[in-house]
Amino acid sequence: MPLSSPHRSALADQVISALRAQITSGEWPVGSRIPTEPELVEQLGVARNTVREAVRALAHNGLLDIRQGSGTYVVATSELAGVMHRRFADAAPQHVAELRSTLEASGARLAALRRSEQDVVQLEALLERREAAWSSGDVERFVEADANLHLAVVAASHNDVLTALYADLGHVLRAFLRFDVGERLRPEDHLDHARMIAAIRDGDAAAAEREAASYALEWGCGARAAGA
Repeated sequence: MPLSSPHRSALADQVISALRAQITSGEWPVGSRIPTEPELVEQLGVARNTVREAVRALAHNGLLDIRQGSGTYVVATSELAGVMHRRFADAAPQHVAELRSTLEASGARLAALRRSEQDVVQLEALLERREAAWSSGDVERFVEADANLHLAVVAASHNDVLTALYADLGHVLRAFLRFDVGERLRPEDHLDHARMIAAIRDGDAAAAEREAASYALEWGCGARAAGA
């Protein structure tokens, strides 16, 4: 449905909201190229300048990346995620690994204490999916499966602030994992996450925390392994 407003500034805000909704809903996932400027003009029923203003605003906020000659791509799902992407893009891998270790260890410990039966079922299913992704040899499939498992572990902590912070760091963590894994998955680099999931299932907070911390630090030291 075309957008309408008598004031250009209000109209630009509407377009920004409409584009942001496409991103946060997953309609335009991270890494995807959004429709071209003429396509957005037609879809939204607004002037080219308004679309351009909205796209630039979202690029400034870190959600979009305008690449000359290629198009505009989604790089984050929230303003905070965009800020983190820019801030930590050149960070030392070891420093990112230490941050990830801290967040994931805390999340796993709380998950062991608070997880529901539904959480356990989901974690076991995601663990199987991660192992299947590793066996497939598809790096991108594995990175996504690994990231989804770790996010689910943190979410099982039932700490909304910790989960939101970890989710906003997701793009940064995926980027470093892709770099660490390289172009192919090697058998000697595999890290088994079954012990962490078992510890969460059994309510063993100390073991869950220990396992989660060890994965992240091993990954950050260049293990080229899967998990962290």
